[in-house]
Amino acid sequence: MPFRRFDFRILAFWRTRSRRIWFALILTWLIVTVAAAYLAGATARRDASAELGRQSEAATALHAAVLRSELEKHRSLPLALATDPEIAQLLDAAPGASSEAINRKLEELARQTRAAVIYVIDAKGQTRAASNWRLPTSFVGADYSFRPYFIGAMRNGRAEFFALGTVSGRPGLYLSRRVDDARGRPVGVVVVKVEFDALEAEWAASGEPAYVVDPGGVILITSVPEWRFRTLKPLDLASRQLTLADQTLGHEALTPLPFATPDTNRPSLIKAPLGGVERDWMHSRAGTATPGWTLHLLTPTRGAIERATANARALTALILTLIFGVGGVLLRRRQQAVARERATEAARIELERRIAERTQDLSDANLALNRQIEERQLAEAAREALRDELVQAGKLAALGQIAAGVAHEINQPVAAIRTQAETAAAYLERDQASKAARPLQKIGDLTARIGAITQELRAFSRKAEPRLEAVPLPQAIDGALLLLGGRMRQLGVRLVREKPPANLMIMGDRFRLEQVIVNLMQNAMEALEDTPAPVVTLSILHRGAEIDLIVADNGPGVPADIRDHLFTPFVTSKPNGLGLGLVICRDIIASFGGELSLRPSPTGAEFVITLKAA
Repeated sequence: MPFRRFDFRILAFWRTRSRRIWFALILTWLIVTVAAAYLAGATARRDASAELGRQSEAATALHAAVLRSELEKHRSLPLALATDPEIAQLLDAAPGASSEAINRKLEELARQTRAAVIYVIDAKGQTRAASNWRLPTSFVGADYSFRPYFIGAMRNGRAEFFALGTVSGRPGLYLSRRVDDARGRPVGVVVVKVEFDALEAEWAASGEPAYVVDPGGVILITSVPEWRFRTLKPLDLASRQLTLADQTLGHEALTPLPFATPDTNRPSLIKAPLGGVERDWMHSRAGTATPGWTLHLLTPTRGAIERATANARALTALILTLIFGVGGVLLRRRQQAVARERATEAARIELERRIAERTQDLSDANLALNRQIEERQLAEAAREALRDELVQAGKLAALGQIAAGVAHEINQPVAAIRTQAETAAAYLERDQASKAARPLQKIGDLTARIGAITQELRAFSRKAEPRLEAVPLPQAIDGALLLLGGRMRQLGVRLVREKPPANLMIMGDRFRLEQVIVNLMQNAMEALEDTPAPVVTLSILHRGAEIDLIVADNGPGVPADIRDHLFTPFVTSKPNGLGLGLVICRDIIASFGGELSLRPSPTGAEFVITLKAA
């Protein structure tokens, strides 16, 4: 009973603690969600505004490019007409001269270039020819000497002026150029009027209100007709009267727009009425090809910023709710796991005991397997050591076979040294020291040769750990031939050797490679004992990443009955051979990553050592 009461107290404590944890989790979720939603909304609003600003800037640049293209196309027209000799000839003629040909030319040009009207004014301001000469509103005969574009062109050579037409009442840009005669005297002006109805219609169709403002802040071109000739800000009385006089406008024009235009060049959010409804717009501006003209564009937000803000807040709240929900689920599972952990502890201990009993046999088998693995590793190490001993034994056996030849190679220099020493002594006894120098020099050369032979013997017989490195193949061949040269001369064997490049490098161990070459050449010399004119050939074949060293003889060759088993231990054609020499050679070459093989040959035997090029 006391034990049960203790359990109930623990249970009640855990329930109270669980309620507190859940209350803190919910409160934290509310606080974090509200704060994060506010920050996410502010960030989304800023990002959406920046993105809308970039889109507005791009659209403004596109509108400005279209306007520049339209203006540049029409600016070239008055310049070309001002240099037309027929127009200069017409202006030089007396008033009333026939101008039908010029009228037709101007009419065709206006049709092709979509100019509103093209006309020619003489020096007194009277129109002499016009593209609208057939229409009731023809400019022919009209006096435009008072118009600013005529006055400016006559004074400065060119002028541009945006105004309402005195006859048509339609707004447009007047582009004028002065016409000079052959003597450089001004005789008149060519005027091209450009109307922007099509461009304004395209702007209106895009759903983005656009307007072009002159340096005085007056709107000239716009996709919203009621904004034309209105201003960005109120004008003072003098500026208003001057503009009204220049533009020939009524006094109801030049009133400010019903919204404020930002002064900054950066995109800005504004509120502007359109169609009687106030809306949110992204305002941006860009320069045009006309000095002082500025293109303004209003891009509708269409609620994108508010939607982005609302979506960011909703998504943040959803994500945090999911995170806290997952946290609550994990907390609940953790509590349940703690409750189950105590209940399952005894079962786990019992299960471990049963598993330990049932896996005792497996443990014993595992120990036995580990012992077998250790024994196998020891056997492998012993096999490696035995192979090294066999390699060393092969070296010593080769040294025993070539000892007589090496002794002959050393005896000859020793005898020569004795003769040269006696000769030098005789010269010295006669006080002929200069003549003694030559025998002494020969003694030094012969001593160096003996040293080279003994050094090669010492290096060849040394037992060392094999290591793979870049080895000059010519050095390995020279070392083997240094040991075998005496015996070859004794046996009368002729050596045919292909001299390889001095920098031909292979991967291997030099002294073990020498052992292989010595073994193969000794086998060849033994096979040539009863062959007349015996020849051993050393040749090299370079095949990209591999190099073949070929040892061939002109002897009887390998018997057919052992050819397929030549590299099997204890298989030999020699009466007293053990059959291990070629096996050792093959293992040495295999340790280099190469291959030793017997190649079919019409005469004799041909062994190929394939090595990796370094």
